[in-house]
Amino acid sequence: MELQMLYWHWLVLGVVLIVAEIFIPSFTILWFGLGALVVGVAALMVEMSLSLQVLLWSIFSVLFTVLWFKLVKPRMVDSSNSQMAREAAIGESGQVIKLPAGDTRGKLRFSTPILGEDEWEFSCDSEVALGDRLHIQEISDSVLIVAKLS
Repeated sequence: MELQMLYWHWLVLGVVLIVAEIFIPSFTILWFGLGALVVGVAALMVEMSLSLQVLLWSIFSVLFTVLWFKLVKPRMVDSSNSQMAREAAIGESGQVIKLPAGDTRGKLRFSTPILGEDEWEFSCDSEVALGDRLHIQEISDSVLIVAKLS
């Protein structure tokens, strides 16, 4: 007796794997579930052997996994997290701990770290004194563009 998987077996397996992702948050089971759904739809349209079905499932699962980790995920992390952190820093205020002199920039200290640092070099158009509170207007590389608090 030959083992046979019908199209609905693959569809059920796909749904079970996708639902399992909710309880096992590894974010890899999802891609195997999607691969099973693709094989289920393909088996619905075309008669194929079990070995071909398993081969297609393996190929689609690996393809979905690679596409996610190599193409989609890096774009999401780079654009959303770093940009959101920079935008959240705008308006934060820090205290002058080193005055700018000539070509050297001054330094600000923040009570909570800004982008992972609690001390930053700054550039300001107006005169500042030690202890002044300045707020961030812009972040340019590793230098803050700041203004005095009114």
